[in-house]
Amino acid sequence: MKDLKHLYYFEKLLEDANNELVRQAQSEGRKCVATVCENIPEPLLNLPGIFSVRLRAPRTGSMEMATYYMTSFLCEYTRAILERAIEGGYNFADCIITPDGCSMLNRCVENMELLKTMQKEHFFYQYMEIPMKADDNGLNLYTLQCRNHILTPLHGKFGIDTSDAAIRKAVEEHNRVCSLIRRIGEYRKEENPRITGYEYHIITMATYAAPKYLLLEKLEETLEELKTRKPDAKNPYRARVVLVGSEVDDVDVVRLMEECGAYVCADRFCYGSFPGRDTIELNEEEDALTQICRQYMYRGQCARYMNQDKIQDRRKYVDRLAKEYHADGIVYQQMKFCDPWAYERMLGTQILRDEYHYPVLSIDRPYAVGQSGQLRTRVQAFVESVEIKKIQGGVK
Repeated sequence: MKDLKHLYYFEKLLEDANNELVRQAQSEGRKCVATVCENIPEPLLNLPGIFSVRLRAPRTGSMEMATYYMTSFLCEYTRAILERAIEGGYNFADCIITPDGCSMLNRCVENMELLKTMQKEHFFYQYMEIPMKADDNGLNLYTLQCRNHILTPLHGKFGIDTSDAAIRKAVEEHNRVCSLIRRIGEYRKEENPRITGYEYHIITMATYAAPKYLLLEKLEETLEELKTRKPDAKNPYRARVVLVGSEVDDVDVVRLMEECGAYVCADRFCYGSFPGRDTIELNEEEDALTQICRQYMYRGQCARYMNQDKIQDRRKYVDRLAKEYHADGIVYQQMKFCDPWAYERMLGTQILRDEYHYPVLSIDRPYAVGQSGQLRTRVQAFVESVEIKKIQGGVK
């Protein structure tokens, strides 16, 4: 296929946390609000005068200093983030707001604070408690925490307008981005898709790593370009898979899988589009903050949510994605030493295989995959097994 016009631009944005658009937004006088978890409602971090960045550590090398402070038994994402902070890689940020998504993230950010890794004079940290059960009590907690640890400090420290009207305006911009990402992703349903999973992964990640309002034009141009883009005459992929699990911000993960013949047709992981790029529907009868928190809480697929309905729905959600995007199998992955997703992957793998009857590849992986020979071999073997099942299913 002909290369997408802006793909190289999106790739370059992801090479550095302090990318070109982050610098541009700050030159316009906007404050950068950093976070490390999908459980923070993004529209609240993109009010007029501020923009959000989900922290990543691209081109991660040694993590010796972070390992010294956090031990080698904590996930590499949190260690990579701390290492980059120690190196001064996030000094562009004006504050960090983090939820207790897991104890490892908390330890990461706490170490960033204790080690005084941030240099800006008025930099501040906020730690949120978020519910482990999606119910009315959980919603009350979530809303209160968002008000006390996001809206109140942003208004007090930076003078940000946190009114209901300002929140609704931020939701409108958020929805424009989400709508574009969803419409681009619809082309993944095609039998011979005109966009690769790697390309889609890059475009989606850019919306987490850079100011959204500065991406709108290129997202719109990319959508228009795809309307007339012609796929290769021969489909290069041998199987379609849904990639499920914990945090994935390494650009090489999806690329490696597709080089092995596994087309990533849908994504359910942190930094993915499901459910992170669902639009938020607001009515006029209730305040915007409560509505945002309700939708984030009930649609969330994080393994942190422990009530039985949420646990069962996580399997159903993957099943719905697999059916809608015509997947042949599931790849269930987790970061090494990620406790919440380790339990989720173990159970999810068995249930999706035994009760939903999908071929499932279950893997744990390092933060930066690179060109892992072991992972490549496992994906290749999985693709071959899926092909065999498809052939056997077609034999009368």
